[in-house]
Amino acid sequence: MQKDINGLPLSGATAPAVEHYEAAVAELQCYRGDPVARAEAALTESPDFVMAHVVRAWLHLFGTEPSGLLVARESLNAAWDLPANTRERGHLEAIRHLTEGRWHAAGRVMEDVTIEFPHDALGLLAGHQIDFFTGHSRMLLNRIARALPRWHASMPGYHSLLGMHAFGLEETGDYYRAEAAGRLAVELKPTDGWALHAVAHVFEMQNRTSDGIAWMRGNDGWTGDSFLQVHNWWHLALYHLEAGDIPATLSLFDENIYSKKSNIVMEMVDASSLLWRLYLRGADTGDRWKALADNWAPVSTAGNYAFNDLHAMMAFIGSGRHDSARAVIAAQKEAMSRADDNASFTTDIGQPACQAFLAFGDGDYAKTVELLRPIRSIAARFGGSHAQRDVIDLTLLEAALRTGDAALSAALASERDERRHDSPLTQLFLRRAMALQSTPQTEMHHDAKLPSQYAAKFR
Repeated sequence: MQKDINGLPLSGATAPAVEHYEAAVAELQCYRGDPVARAEAALTESPDFVMAHVVRAWLHLFGTEPSGLLVARESLNAAWDLPANTRERGHLEAIRHLTEGRWHAAGRVMEDVTIEFPHDALGLLAGHQIDFFTGHSRMLLNRIARALPRWHASMPGYHSLLGMHAFGLEETGDYYRAEAAGRLAVELKPTDGWALHAVAHVFEMQNRTSDGIAWMRGNDGWTGDSFLQVHNWWHLALYHLEAGDIPATLSLFDENIYSKKSNIVMEMVDASSLLWRLYLRGADTGDRWKALADNWAPVSTAGNYAFNDLHAMMAFIGSGRHDSARAVIAAQKEAMSRADDNASFTTDIGQPACQAFLAFGDGDYAKTVELLRPIRSIAARFGGSHAQRDVIDLTLLEAALRTGDAALSAALASERDERRHDSPLTQLFLRRAMALQSTPQTEMHHDAKLPSQYAAKFR
């Protein structure tokens, strides 16, 4: 019986196939290279290699592509009747759940697998990704925190544990430890795109735009053959946009984020998200929406992941394709009738968000406010990160300002000021909200110092 690099048995493998498999996992841990090709090579060498089928399936599920489901099912069917141990059977069971739309069940199975086998590097990574796609921030942290004491720095892939731990810490608001863990992961493995991205999230959430720009510009481990590079370019663009540098943001979009006119769903998500933020700012986006909407069209009515639906909706609104936008809404209605988790993702968040953004595009800002206010605090239910879901808060605030609702605009702008006080964008929101005030007593003193009882605590 062959074993993986951490000593876990691998059913149906030969030594050469294990080498290909380990290369696939190592590349996946850094989110770069071509791990799919490595998995295929392992299967060519050993067609009965269960974990090679498993990694191939996971790789096609992580992209949330409708076509990826077909490949994952193919891998699942090929491996299902092969001899497999308990750990491998757990992976297959989780993949089965996920191919049938049961995200939460898949995450729970992988939780049990990695509790029993904390050295299962692929299992930890797969569970971490499921937590991300379901917006389960607590498990993003806890799944890794449970296993981390069983690992040490000399173990292959330790950097990946640190990078995932960093992202879990960031998503649960422990920014100091998140930055430290992410920086250590990058020191150990400068090409770990996930760890680099975790630190980028810290800077985004702390509004440390200059630090974020320096971090991204000072590291090139997320460029080249990294399949997280578009997302990391997106992070860099957010820093520039927060600072009010529209030309730099547009340049990053044109040269790095959507220069290749990608039809990869995760890259289209980033492109839509950035263009929508520019659209909210009133920036001239020219004809940039057209190519993006063209590429969204073939997959926009798949109804397999509500988070993607919203980003397709942005592209259709931006390009003026109202028929395509309404087709997304219609597909969501069908998705809500299914017996899977995306039905609740769509019912709870996806459809009201899409309807709200469509109303915004139609100039019905009051309806946008009405639809977004009930869902903004529970938006994690349809996945993504805090940074990604911020587009909902930005749209709500902009809609409130455009309705002329002085009280709500002031409340939302003050709320943002609490988290992003030094941001030029926040200051712009505050000035616009203050301009709606009709009486002197409603003036906002957003530069006031902390009361004395708080000042001592935060010295």
